Amino acid sequence: MKKFLGYFLQGLILFIPLIITFVILLKLFNFFAGLFSFFGFSNNFFLNTLLGFSGTLLFIVFLGILASSFIFIRVFNYLEDKLEHVPFVRHIYSPIKDFTNAFVGNKKRFDKPVLVLTNPLSNIQEMGFITQEDLSDIGENEKVAVYMPLSYSLSGKLIIVPKEHIKPIKMNPTDAMKFIVSGGLTDIDK
Repeated sequence: MKKFLGYFLQGLILFIPLIITFVILLKLFNFFAGLFSFFGFSNNFFLNTLLGFSGTLLFIVFLGILASSFIFIRVFNYLEDKLEHVPFVRHIYSPIKDFTNAFVGNKKRFDKPVLVLTNPLSNIQEMGFITQEDLSDIGENEKVAVYMPLSYSLSGKLIIVPKEHIKPIKMNPTDAMKFIVSGGLTDIDK
């Protein structure tokens, strides 16, 4: 049963992004197919389907070309900078951007798995990731920031903990995250 749940969670982690991608592509396809039908290019269902598929494919390629162009990158960075200064929007956009970059961006932050002694009397440890080792800006020179993901959830908590309560783990960060999110059900690769 434990192995089954581990496989189920790994499949779910793989399946969810695929489904989201599929739904977005399907919505794009329906939009373009409906657009060609609306303007009456053809009354033939198969031709409209082919035109919708071609339109979707060309749109995605166009976005790829646009996203890799120097001008688009400059415009996107400019707009992103402006978004991060809008009073209400910055409190939503910036944390979401930082959180997604921590998992998939060039600035992966969850790369230092650790055990944190959270209850010294009972010798209870929790697993997390060091996110900041220098907390001198907030006056905590001898402490580090550790993000503690919650099992079966995409949320977690941030704790500030003394360095002596931290024990680094020699573990692949991806395996550590799967282990935490699965509630310890996934097998750890040696």
